[in-house]
Amino acid sequence: MSFIALIPARTASTRLPDKPLADIAGKPMVVRTAERAAQSGAARVYVATDDVRVQRAAQAHGLEALMTRGDHPTGTDRLAEAVDQLGLPDDAIVVNVQGDEPLIEPGLIDAVAAKLQACPEADIATCACPLADAEALFNPNVVKLVCAADDRALYFSRAPIPWARDALASGERVLADGLPAWHHIGLYAYRVSFLRRYPALPQGALERFESLEQLRAMEHGHVIVVHLASHPPAAGVDTPADLERVRQVYAGQT
Repeated sequence: MSFIALIPARTASTRLPDKPLADIAGKPMVVRTAERAAQSGAARVYVATDDVRVQRAAQAHGLEALMTRGDHPTGTDRLAEAVDQLGLPDDAIVVNVQGDEPLIEPGLIDAVAAKLQACPEADIATCACPLADAEALFNPNVVKLVCAADDRALYFSRAPIPWARDALASGERVLADGLPAWHHIGLYAYRVSFLRRYPALPQGALERFESLEQLRAMEHGHVIVVHLASHPPAAGVDTPADLERVRQVYAGQT
């Protein structure tokens, strides 16, 4: 299996400005993430950024880094530019590893790439793990998904899906035993042919209302397959508290 890992990294985070450059045990966060990606089976690892400081930081640690435009509305659009810069063939597989995932499991990167390679009818592969509890089921910040028997994604939602009619009839918020609902993990593998088409796809109503970018692909008929993991991955970095948590993990490894 051959694939490329691409790490989109932008510095315009509102909750944690200059996030990719945040220090974690002597190295920028984006470098820590790229080092984890390099432990996977990826043939090459590239950082794709719109900030020359991030490019220089990556290159200073021996990483390959691409400068991309600063007006991309999504990370997927940034990847589309990156694959064109790299001249990748349409049948190549690219895994999008978010730059704020310095604890990502290399094996999970391999798993999502392998899932896409094994499903020639799919354009995208992603991951999910079991829902933890009823609180997660009803939390709109936890994205849920339901799958077909062949692991094709049927729908992603912030709402509690599927709805366990009998278990929830009393109005009590519970997680029904055996409910086939999954917690989406935001790791994606793409075929390059899809990435080249993506920027021209118009946003649909489902994406607008749910504010979930992957629904754009589904609304236009693209197949997403799901690697079902047995446990949730370590959380990424969105806030200063998250950053401190990750720093403590790395401190314990030295």
